[in-house]
Amino acid sequence: QVQLVESGGGLVQPGGSLRLSCVGSGFPFSQYAMNWYRQAPGKERELVASTSSTGRNVHYADSVKGRFTISRDNDKNTMYLQMNSLEPEDTAVYYCNPGGSYGRYWGQGTQVTVSS
Repeated sequence: QVQLVESGGGLVQPGGSLRLSCVGSGFPFSQYAMNWYRQAPGKERELVASTSSTGRNVHYADSVKGRFTISRDNDKNTMYLQMNSLEPEDTAVYYCNPGGSYGRYWGQGTQVTVSS
């Protein structure tokens, strides 16, 4: 079955960095665009970044542009989110999600907390 496993979250001070990973299985990972979403307490889930199936085309929310970098390694069925210059407003649970027909599948998420 389809599985998405996020990892790499944690507690970091403002201005710090984290690298999130998402390992996908049970579907043709290399053929699908992939997305990172986040959901903060009391807020709706929002799209943070997207990558095409090859990784050549990427898109970022304005709030993270210039600070976050999305990438993928299709040989490892893994997607990454490098997060730099973290701000308290980045505190949320981060989820990975495939595009297209597998878009109904979600991982358990990984908590990112930015606080001094």
